[in-house]
Amino acid sequence: MKLLYIHQYFKTPDEGGANRSYYMAKSLVEAGHEVTMLTAHNEAAMLEKNVDGIKTVYLPVNYSNTFSFWKRVKAFFGFVQKSKRWLRKNHDFDKCIATSTPLTVGKIALWLKSRYSIPYIFEVRDLWPEAPIQMGVVKNIFLKDFLKNTEKDIYKESERIIALSPGMRNHIEATVKNKEVQLIPNVADCDFFGMVKEKDPDLELHFGVKNKFVISYFGAVGPVNDLMSLIRCAQYFKDLPVRFLIMGQGKSLPETKQYVKEHELSNVFFIPYGTKEDVKDLLNVTDACYVSFLHKPVLRTNSPNKFFDAIASGKMIITNIQGWIRGLVEKRNFGIYADSDIPSELREKIIPFINSPELLAKYQNNARTTAEQFFERKDLADQFVAAVEGKSFKKMQNNSIFTLSA
Repeated sequence: MKLLYIHQYFKTPDEGGANRSYYMAKSLVEAGHEVTMLTAHNEAAMLEKNVDGIKTVYLPVNYSNTFSFWKRVKAFFGFVQKSKRWLRKNHDFDKCIATSTPLTVGKIALWLKSRYSIPYIFEVRDLWPEAPIQMGVVKNIFLKDFLKNTEKDIYKESERIIALSPGMRNHIEATVKNKEVQLIPNVADCDFFGMVKEKDPDLELHFGVKNKFVISYFGAVGPVNDLMSLIRCAQYFKDLPVRFLIMGQGKSLPETKQYVKEHELSNVFFIPYGTKEDVKDLLNVTDACYVSFLHKPVLRTNSPNKFFDAIASGKMIITNIQGWIRGLVEKRNFGIYADSDIPSELREKIIPFINSPELLAKYQNNARTTAEQFFERKDLADQFVAAVEGKSFKKMQNNSIFTLSA
């Protein structure tokens, strides 16, 4: 098939960030399909290039996660308009795959179906507009209704919906009836992130963490990510051999750094945001990874990339998230939940792992085993390809791994 894949934030492993679309598109190419990726970049002109067999079209739409909400909305609709302009001349496709966020990519898919009768699959990475509504960003009742109706229309007109977590699936099924929703979570790249048996001495020296217990955070640093919940815990570890390493970028990073400086948190270190290789180096010296979001019901449904990279590398998980991730780490014994409203709780819960390398190793091995058994990249990519091809699929939502709080 000739497939159009729409992802406004498409990233390759060399660029860092979320690489799910790259790997899914590559799997489609390897299955014999012709894939065109329609995306955006911060350059002044359109660019077309071949990315490992994926024809990739970059439209000039300036965007940064440091933008205000309404400036980001402007970028979202700018991408919609430029995509339509390009597609009026390039619409020879058998099927479209549109992956959110933003929700507006679904508007492109709806338009393609209406104008050129091209069916589409819609992949839900985050629940919009529920997220900005619960965050208090969207307050106008008429705008809320418009966005919710748009979401419902996108779901209803899709050929199939792919959800990245049990909570997302449940929300979609409650929003539209009699619609096939397949659960394909984010992937653990077990080939790239090998199980770390021993830390690399050179990397320990590079990061300045020799003989330290390392808690790392990597990824976006925005209001929803609640990195401050970890930073506030750091003051309770000043007398312990613990280091906090932060590799991130985003709107909240400057104020987070300022807080660390003002409170003289000498056990917190910031590392420049990097590529997938840089994340791999960070994980090599890491003992436990922190995965966090604000306390909003919609954010409990998230399927964060950092979580899957961490367990692929065999790292213990610390989370402040209620919902399916907490249920999973506790059920499979590879992580702990620490209430971010009680910063001292993390100290109490982590001390047994500092004092017992055997206990830490057990949790780390359980993390890697879970990644291999349930989230291995090739297995989930095969399910994605089958979904696009319209074949029957293994219903992971019936698997006991997901019979957890969502």
